[in-house]
Amino acid sequence: MNNVNNKKVVEVKNLIKNYGAKDFETKALKGIDLTVYENDFIAIMGPSGSGKTTLLNILSTIDKPSLGSVILASKDITKISNKELSKLRRDKIGFIFQDYNLLDTMNLEDNIALPLAFGGVFPKECIRKTKELAAMFGLSEHLKKYPYQLSGGQKQRGAACRALITGPEIIFADEPTGALDSKAGRELLECLKRINEEGRATILMVTHDPFSASYARDVYILNDGVIKCRLSKGGERKEFYDRIIDVQTSMGGDFLCE
Repeated sequence: MNNVNNKKVVEVKNLIKNYGAKDFETKALKGIDLTVYENDFIAIMGPSGSGKTTLLNILSTIDKPSLGSVILASKDITKISNKELSKLRRDKIGFIFQDYNLLDTMNLEDNIALPLAFGGVFPKECIRKTKELAAMFGLSEHLKKYPYQLSGGQKQRGAACRALITGPEIIFADEPTGALDSKAGRELLECLKRINEEGRATILMVTHDPFSASYARDVYILNDGVIKCRLSKGGERKEFYDRIIDVQTSMGGDFLCE
């Protein structure tokens, strides 16, 4: 259970998202309340069409809600200018996408360091931070390679390093293991779990995969635009995985908590 004195990184109140014209509206989110505290590792799960990707896009400033507030880094992102939003993305948010998004014309070292270079950080400091993160993610021997020379797992771990390099307040991960085989997915999740446990990252991950979700500390189940339940780890990962599977099995078309 989170301590009420913990720092709030994201606070969502009555989040509503509608698509389409008034008479043909699709209600994607129907009043979401969610608080993410510093050093949380949260997984958002739900069936296709449940609203989990819409929620991630709004929290990460890619999309805007129809109603409600989203406080991120002490600012209501629904009310600030595009210029302020760009600065917020650059300084406070890290992204890990399913398809890596590495630049083919740069080697891995330059890909990882790119956010720092955009921020005007001195080259020596860029190199130091890049090497430190690369070592944590098992990439030290691959820094001079280009993306086409790397495996999917190595590219995704490189993308995770790039997301972390600026020390953002929160990492948003969108199906980060979706394009990986089971071994590469496990290696990435172990790395994310370790940096979270070391206090280096607050993580919010969207996933359809119970195995991936079991690496989080809390899992929120979405269905039909609302949060159906929250599962908290409390024990070993395997036991948590079994509980997530039980919820999926018992849902009968809906996610239900027993």
